[in-house]
Amino acid sequence: MRYINANDILPKELVEKLQDFIQGEYIYIPAIKDQHKNWGELSGFRKEIDRRNSEIIQAYNSGNSIQELAESYCLSVYAIRKIIYNK
Repeated sequence: MRYINANDILPKELVEKLQDFIQGEYIYIPAIKDQHKNWGELSGFRKEIDRRNSEIIQAYNSGNSIQELAESYCLSVYAIRKIIYNK
């Protein structure tokens, strides 16, 4: 999450009204419920992780051992097991 200066995006009148309640502090404005994005959706990292996990499962089903996959993907044996057995 990055911080944005209210003066850069909000009308002056709204900034002044907000200053009646809070000044010089951070405020979190949640997304509208239907518009909330899950972790990694905006950056595309979620898709990248899903693709990697699919590759790991496919490699395991093709005969690669959990230890080999852990070394190949620089993950722990525990992480590889979670990927394989939770899908």
